[in-house]
Amino acid sequence: MGKYNWGIVGTGWIAGEMAQTLSDEHGEIYSITSTNSKELKEFMKKYPVKKIYYSLDELLNDKEVDIIYIATPHHVHSEIIQKSLEAGKNVISEKAITVNNEELEELIQLAKDNELVLMEAMTVLHMPLWKTIKDEVDKGLVGTVKMIQVNFGSHKEYDINNRFFNPDLAGGALLDIGGYAISVARLFMYSQPTEILTTVKYFETGVDEQSVIVLKNKEEQMASITLSMQAKQPKRVLITGDKGYIEVYDYPRGTKAKFVETETGDERIIEIGDSLKALAYEVSDMEKLIEQKEFSSANSFTLEVMKLMTKIREKWGFIYPFENK
Repeated sequence: MGKYNWGIVGTGWIAGEMAQTLSDEHGEIYSITSTNSKELKEFMKKYPVKKIYYSLDELLNDKEVDIIYIATPHHVHSEIIQKSLEAGKNVISEKAITVNNEELEELIQLAKDNELVLMEAMTVLHMPLWKTIKDEVDKGLVGTVKMIQVNFGSHKEYDINNRFFNPDLAGGALLDIGGYAISVARLFMYSQPTEILTTVKYFETGVDEQSVIVLKNKEEQMASITLSMQAKQPKRVLITGDKGYIEVYDYPRGTKAKFVETETGDERIIEIGDSLKALAYEVSDMEKLIEQKEFSSANSFTLEVMKLMTKIREKWGFIYPFENK
C-alpha cells in the first residue's frame, strides 16, 4: 500500500488524536488547516505537521494532498466534503458525516461521479471486535437475532454556548452520540427498520438532550436505544438471539465481549483489538478503500443509518435553524 498525504481540517481534540495517529502510522502529518490561526500555531507545537494552511481553499489547492479528514462541527461537514470532492480529494469525515440523508445522498453521488472514496469516521465499523462479532453472529453464534439494546449516555458540562447544546452548530445527542448506537443496532438487523417509535426531551437551547428510540423491521427484530447528554449511562450493547446473547461495554472503541449460551449458561469471552488504535483502524480501512478503488462500498450502510436519524428527527418535529434556508 502506498503512502497517502492527509490534510486535517480542524484543530479540536479529535483532530489532535488523528494527528497523533497519523504521526504514529506515517511519521508525519502532511497538512492542516483552520480558520483559527492561534490554534493552528499551538497545534504545530504538539504535532509534526509538514504544511500549515490558513484557509480550506489553500489546502484543497495542494495537489499533493490525497485525503481530507474533517474534524469540525457537524453543520459545516457537507460544505467541506463537497468542496473537497470537487477538488479531487478522498474524504473521511467525523460523525455525523452530514446533518440529514439528503445531504449525504448528494455527496455519495458526487464521490461516485469523481471516483473518490467518501467515508464516515465511525469507530464501531472499523474496530476488530465488531468485525469479529458481526462475522460470528452471521455464522449463527446467537441463533436468530431477536433484540438489540444500546445505551449511550454522557454528562456534558453545563454550557449553553458549547457546540453540544448549540442548534446553530447541529448540536444534540442524536447527531453527536446517536450515530454510534444506531450503527450498532442496524449492524445486527437483517433489514432496514420500517417502524420507529420515539420520544425526546429537549435541552433549554432547543436541541435533543435525551431520547428513547425503538426500531422494528419486517423480520420483527427490535432495537431499543437510549441516549442522553446530561445523564451518564454505561456504553453498553446487548445482542440477543434464540441461542444466546452477546454483551459489550464501552462499545464505541470496544475490545472485549461476553457471549452467554442460552441452553447451558456457558460463557465465552471474545477479546480482540486495541482501543488506543481506534483511529488507526479507520486510517487503515480508508487507505485500503482507496488502494482497492472501492469508491462506494463504504456508503450504503452509512446512508441507511443517516436515513434513520433523519426520520427520528422528523418524528420529533425537530429541524435545525439552518435547514430552513
